[in-house]
Amino acid sequence: MKRPWWVLAASALVVIVVALWGTARWTTESLTRPAIDTDAPAAMRGAAAFEGAGFGGIGMDALSSNAVPWRLVAAALVLEERRRDPRAPLDATTLDRVLRRFGFLTGATIVNRPPGASPTATGLPLGITAGDVAPIGGSVIRVANLGCAACHAGVTYAADGRPLHDRAMLGMPNSSIDLEAYTLAIFRALRRFAGSDQLLPAVATLYPEMNWRERASLRLLVLPLARKRLAELAGVDRPLPFPNGAPGSTNGVAALKAALNQPMLGHGRDDAGVVSIPDLGDRVWRTSLLADGAYAVPGQPSQSATTPAMITAVHLRSLAAITTFFTVPSMGVHPDKAIASLDDATAIMDFLKGYRPQRFPGTIDPAQATRGGVVYARQCAACHGSYSAGLTPRLTRFPNWQGGVGTDPLRAAVFDRSLADAVAGTAYRTRIAVRTGHGYVAPPLTGIWASAPYLHNGSVPTLAMLLAPETRVPRFMVGGHALDFATVGVKLTPNGAYPSAYRPFSQASWIDTRSAGRGNGGHRFGEVLSKRDRAALIEYMKLF
Repeated sequence: MKRPWWVLAASALVVIVVALWGTARWTTESLTRPAIDTDAPAAMRGAAAFEGAGFGGIGMDALSSNAVPWRLVAAALVLEERRRDPRAPLDATTLDRVLRRFGFLTGATIVNRPPGASPTATGLPLGITAGDVAPIGGSVIRVANLGCAACHAGVTYAADGRPLHDRAMLGMPNSSIDLEAYTLAIFRALRRFAGSDQLLPAVATLYPEMNWRERASLRLLVLPLARKRLAELAGVDRPLPFPNGAPGSTNGVAALKAALNQPMLGHGRDDAGVVSIPDLGDRVWRTSLLADGAYAVPGQPSQSATTPAMITAVHLRSLAAITTFFTVPSMGVHPDKAIASLDDATAIMDFLKGYRPQRFPGTIDPAQATRGGVVYARQCAACHGSYSAGLTPRLTRFPNWQGGVGTDPLRAAVFDRSLADAVAGTAYRTRIAVRTGHGYVAPPLTGIWASAPYLHNGSVPTLAMLLAPETRVPRFMVGGHALDFATVGVKLTPNGAYPSAYRPFSQASWIDTRSAGRGNGGHRFGEVLSKRDRAALIEYMKLF
């Protein structure tokens, strides 16, 4: 039976796969993990792992699916940019410009990196992890993959809502990262330049520190196999069969189906269950993970409330075990091997337990916020959790509520029984209780002011529109955006575009809420509130 083309291209980056090389002689740990003392506390170890650990995604297995031979890919991207703009220099500044276009944060200072953690000088953007692999004796290849921080470390904001893309915070959402555009750009650049005599000289110019072994490995091993894969994909115009999101949203369920060889809706084109990247504040209060709560802690009753006393070391390690499975679709780690990162994942949970997002940088009206707290307690807390009183509210009880509120059903539907059975059939059968068909989990709202666009699928650009459903726009821009601190969300003109004078730091895309998986209906609870109460509630949520 002939395999479909997308099985050959099992990930967005499989066009440069080198799995045919056999077992690697050695693999380095991630070069992007900050250096820390061996006796560093768990939260510091977690922050370092969150920023740059490899999680098993730097090696031959991952290189057969999601990882890439970085220096070859980087050179192809730079050559493609120079084709578009001959004035662009063949150097790292051009590569950074290209990567910023996809929402990667290049050269950013991490404002919440723990003191004592020393970053490494790799020249890579935040969220791309890298290390060296020797597929056969004497060879060496610099391999890169996507880590936690690609999606879960975001820009901070100035007092006027401008994004400070040179000042990032671990745990905040990268609402500009566009993995669809990134993977498509790699595919197209390699297709154009893999057969060009410009490619290897460009690699040597970009990376003069390469030794002869790495140069020979690229010439004799990587490039021939890249050309072979590209020839196999000659009739394909994109590397994935499914839509892989947009700025600030990803399609992890479809990626999981590809990783586990499960059928997709419409052979992939209709598997559009995208999810907006959330802030990670107070996510350790959850007893299940994913937008639809599909991954639950085994033995934990459904929709049971979490209190501070319940966030124990055992609870954190249970969540950590679930998160190691995330590396299967996102990094190409085999399900049998993903659990090897459990200690790093547990340390990350320790870090996230104490994580707080950036404080709202604009002006807050204390009296208005106090009134909003009363509205929140009356209208929102039953689903989203109870917070302490005052102007520095902290979560005190989280209900883990799950159900239907009329929002777009596609994301919940695509995690079907077949996929649930496939997950349960992996080595994670005792670590993940797979639950489907129960709607969406109402998340904690910590960091909500910086998490636009809203709803699970990122279909509503501002809190003001969320609370007044009749004002929701059918189309709007996202990516590299500024925030509007009056409406709290993406700063837009009435037609959904950015203000004419604004220049986004990354490439923006239009979100069409009439497309599959992007519906902006549901969650109409704001309709029962007066305009005064809506304004007060928005002011209160700036405190989260």
